[in-house]
Amino acid sequence: MPQPVPPSWKDLGKSASDLLQKDYPIHGTSLEVKTLTPSNVTFKVAGTRDSKSNVIAGDIEGKYVDFKNGLTVTQAWTTTNLLRTQVELENQIAKGLKLDLATTLNPEKSTKAAILTAIYKQPSLHTRATVDLFKGPTFTADAVVGHDGFLVGAEASYDVQAGSITRYAGAVGFSAPEYAVTLHGLNLSTFSASYYHKVSKDVEAGAKAIYDTKSTTRGVALEVGAKAYLDNAAFVKAKINNAGVLVLGYTQALRPGVKAAFGLALDTTKLNDSAASTAAHKVGASFTFNS
Repeated sequence: MPQPVPPSWKDLGKSASDLLQKDYPIHGTSLEVKTLTPSNVTFKVAGTRDSKSNVIAGDIEGKYVDFKNGLTVTQAWTTTNLLRTQVELENQIAKGLKLDLATTLNPEKSTKAAILTAIYKQPSLHTRATVDLFKGPTFTADAVVGHDGFLVGAEASYDVQAGSITRYAGAVGFSAPEYAVTLHGLNLSTFSASYYHKVSKDVEAGAKAIYDTKSTTRGVALEVGAKAYLDNAAFVKAKINNAGVLVLGYTQALRPGVKAAFGLALDTTKLNDSAASTAAHKVGASFTFNS
């Protein structure tokens, strides 16, 4: 039986991370409008108002896709005067090979960055090499090997100018349609374990634990969460961590292409502390229009 292409290094444990991190708009109010033209050009305008600082940040983005030649060009301009350009070329030089050049430029501060990435995917193998051209330069490589659901991955970063390895990590996991388990280790000092379970077609559950040997608390940070579909157009999510922070999320599809999400975070250790209630609890919302 042919082996599928395993997930990339950054997507190991993605099911659990998405369950615990996505669809919780608790830091303010956000709006995203996306439109697609007949010539495969996508325009996106997004903005977020931070509830703590009241600062509004946004960006406008244009994305062109040439499916025939495997070319994607994305350009964006943010309210911080940051210009982002990304050029992707896939399956043209060799089957399974994708080249990605991402650049950023801030004319006001005269800062720039350029990251060149090569991604190669084949059955049982997903590998990536990245060069940060202006920082270091730094060379990063990672690879994930998969067989019958078992996954093994590793990553390392090398600073060319300093002549030293600045980061190394490894991971093992198992992925099945109904559940996934992943273990990560970073620099032999930070370890994490994540678990995802699709209990039924309407219910999902997951958890993540992180242990940092350099942390002053010397404890394990634990977070558990669940997602339940109310119907085909709405779902609710809830998670809580060992610090006592409870986060709730509700997402509703109002009509095709229109989605609203609402989030609430409560510090359960300060429910009776009226003086700290404003800082301890958070509320937010997000609205998405896609046509």
